[in-house]
Amino acid sequence: MKGNRWLIAIALVSLALIVTACGPAPTPTPLPAPTKAPPTAAPLPTAVPPTAPPPTAVPTATKAPLKGELSLLCTPQQIWCEGMKKEFEARYPGVTVNFVRLSSGEALTRLRNEKANPQFDIWWGGPIDSFIAAKKEGLLEPYKSAAHANIIDPKLMLDNDPNPQWVGIYVGSLGFATNENYLKANPNFKAPTSLDDLIKPELKGQIVIAHPATSGTSYTFMCTALQLKGEKAGWEYMTKFAQNVLIWTKSGAAPVDNVGKGEAAVGVVFSHDIVAGIEKGYPLKLTFPAEGTGYEIGGMGIIKGAKNPELAKAWYEWALEAKTQELGKKYTAYQGLTIKGAQPPKPELLQVKLINYDFDYCGNNKKAFVDKFSNEIAASTLAK
Repeated sequence: MKGNRWLIAIALVSLALIVTACGPAPTPTPLPAPTKAPPTAAPLPTAVPPTAPPPTAVPTATKAPLKGELSLLCTPQQIWCEGMKKEFEARYPGVTVNFVRLSSGEALTRLRNEKANPQFDIWWGGPIDSFIAAKKEGLLEPYKSAAHANIIDPKLMLDNDPNPQWVGIYVGSLGFATNENYLKANPNFKAPTSLDDLIKPELKGQIVIAHPATSGTSYTFMCTALQLKGEKAGWEYMTKFAQNVLIWTKSGAAPVDNVGKGEAAVGVVFSHDIVAGIEKGYPLKLTFPAEGTGYEIGGMGIIKGAKNPELAKAWYEWALEAKTQELGKKYTAYQGLTIKGAQPPKPELLQVKLINYDFDYCGNNKKAFVDKFSNEIAASTLAK
C-alpha cells in the first residue's frame, strides 16, 4: 500500500521543467516492498511503457436523468472545486452541486462531528491518509465501480478492501517554494534541498507551512519526516522545525501566497501548487529534498449515510473518467492523474525522487500524530 512504482510516472508528469533542485534524476527502480519507516528513496521512471493496457470501458453511472442536489465536501483549491461543480452540472443539468471547501484535516473533523447526521454525500480530494482514517472511524461507504479496472496502480491508488471505501484521483509530491527576491537579497543563502536545511538557524522565522491538524499537505510533510528519520528522531526534528515557522496556515497551498508576496523566505507545499503560483507570477523557486520527498494520492469516497447516494455514485463514476481527470489543468490543478488513458497536464516531467511513503502507517496513526504535534510541539512553540 505504499511506495513509488514505475506507473507513478504517469501520475507525476504534472511537475514542470521549471523545477530546479536535486540534481540529475537517478536510474528508475521497481517499487520496494513496504516498510514502516523507509530509510531510503527510490527514483521515478522517465517514460511510460508503450504497451500499457488500454482503459476498460466503463458503463454510464445511471441511465435515468439525474435530478436533485448533491452535497459535495471538496478539499482541493477553491477554483478547482468551483470548476468541477460547473462541469458536473453541465453533464447533468438536473443536478445542483452544493459544495463546501475544507482542507483535509478540517474535512475529517467535520465528518466526525456529523457522523450521526451526515451533511455531505461525497468527499472529493485531499490526501488518502485522511480517507484511511475516515474508513477506520466508519465514516465512508463501500462502493465498487467498474472504473476501478482503469486505475493505473490499484495496489497503490485503491483501497485494498474487497469492498473499497476510497479511490485515488490524483497524485502530487511535496516541494519547497523559495522567494527569488529573498535569494537575491541574501546571496549566501541557498534554496533548501533537504529536510535538514529547514532547521538551520538562518531560517528561523522564515518558513510558512500549514498546520497538520487542518492540512493534509502539512500532515504529509510531518509523516514524511517521521518515516525518513524514525519516530523518535522524527519528533525531535519536528520540534526544531516548528521553531523556524513564522506562520501556520489553515490551507496547505496558502504558503505559496505568503512566500510569493515576500512575507517569508520558504514555504513547504505540494509542488503542483508551487507551479501554479509561478504561473500566477510569483517569484518562486521550486526545489525538492535530495533524500526523497513525500507525496500524496488524492482520494475520493462516498459518505456513510449519504442522503443522496445515487448522485454521489454519479459523481464518483464521472470523476473516474479520463476526460474528467484532464479537466484539472483548466483550473490550474497540475496534479498527476490516476486513470489509464488520461493525458497528464505537464508531460515535460523532470523526474523527482520519492520516499516509500506508507499511507497505511500515516492514515491509521493520523489522530495520534496530530494530537501529539498539537499538544506537545505546536502548543509550546506558539506559547513563546
